[in-house]
Amino acid sequence: MRQGWRWFGPEAPVTLDEVRHVGATDIVSALHEVPIGAVWTREAVEARRHLIETTPPGRVPLAWSVVESIPIPDAVKRRGGAAKTEIEAWIASLEAVGRAGIGIVCYNFMPVVDWCRTDLDYVTDTGATAMRFDFETFAAFELHLLRRPGAERDYTPAEQARARAVYEAMDEGAVADLVRNIASALPGSTTEPMTLPGFREKLKEYRDIDAARLRRNLIEFLAAVVPAAESVGVKLTLHPDDPPRPLFGLPRVASTPADYAALFEAVPSPANGMCLCTGSLGARADNDLPAIARRFAPRIHFAHLRNTRREQDPRSFHESAHLDGDTDMVAVLKALVEEDRRRAPGATIVFRSDHGHRMLDDLGKTVTPGYPTIGRMRGLAELRGILHALGHPPEAPRVARATCP
Repeated sequence: MRQGWRWFGPEAPVTLDEVRHVGATDIVSALHEVPIGAVWTREAVEARRHLIETTPPGRVPLAWSVVESIPIPDAVKRRGGAAKTEIEAWIASLEAVGRAGIGIVCYNFMPVVDWCRTDLDYVTDTGATAMRFDFETFAAFELHLLRRPGAERDYTPAEQARARAVYEAMDEGAVADLVRNIASALPGSTTEPMTLPGFREKLKEYRDIDAARLRRNLIEFLAAVVPAAESVGVKLTLHPDDPPRPLFGLPRVASTPADYAALFEAVPSPANGMCLCTGSLGARADNDLPAIARRFAPRIHFAHLRNTRREQDPRSFHESAHLDGDTDMVAVLKALVEEDRRRAPGATIVFRSDHGHRMLDDLGKTVTPGYPTIGRMRGLAELRGILHALGHPPEAPRVARATCP
């Protein structure tokens, strides 16, 4: 297995040398500056790869191994294969990535909003802070700030009363923070920031799209792009929904093992793969993460390893330390190690310590929400320790590879 690190580019607060400090060898990144739907050129991809992989004398080499993500335009989620122009642009970006020798592309298919949290700095019992999704706060946003038509049908009278109490206790600053957290696109998001009026208009565009229709649109997208992925040697890895359940009255179709099984049956190519995100899937109590890892092992080319702790209301959760949540991380890694040992050289799984608590010196710094250096370093060290205990330490740094013609 190879140790990845999410890096947001040359403007990120974490430098490439600091990635080396924490022991990672593989970079997970994207051309975040390119607008959603615009084509990534071969020149832009190669320039970013050159920046990442040009190793100063005496330094550990880094490899850009995973693209996370090439955003899928909203039109594809709404129209499926009919969004031909948008799909062709996406394929052009995919081909630029593959021809630059980058073999894994992560993507998601969440409509309107990407990953969703109500609190970016929830104070844990250690004094470190974490990301949190609080169901009552979310209900307050939906019912009293977004005011989604029909939202009251999704909440019991008691839940509506608690949401009102939460809303009425908010001051202007708390309201602004909540709107920003949910509507303004979190780091690494593949959806556009929105105002509340724009949010409402976007929801209207999905009023006739149910789960069956969204799944069909995803399958049509995969049917169009998988041949291109095969031709340039890229494995596509679908990231789970986060949280793994419908939000804002919108369907979500990558939340359970049954969701992934349906997609793999519809598009059986080995290039149609999975990003195993233990944090996203683990926020749902009926998802058995070790079993999912075993069941879909040949399809897993990339893994986000983080943990969550469900709260008294299991619809609420916060991101725990990597080994302290509801998911048995040792059992998950055992399943991934068993798969990794079966693979040919060069096909090993890339993993990254996903998210992390804001702690120590990061508490006094401007950090990318969800991506503080020290918390992720702690997580990577813990995951690396498990791999050593399982007799399967991460791969050592690799020499530069040749590009595709």
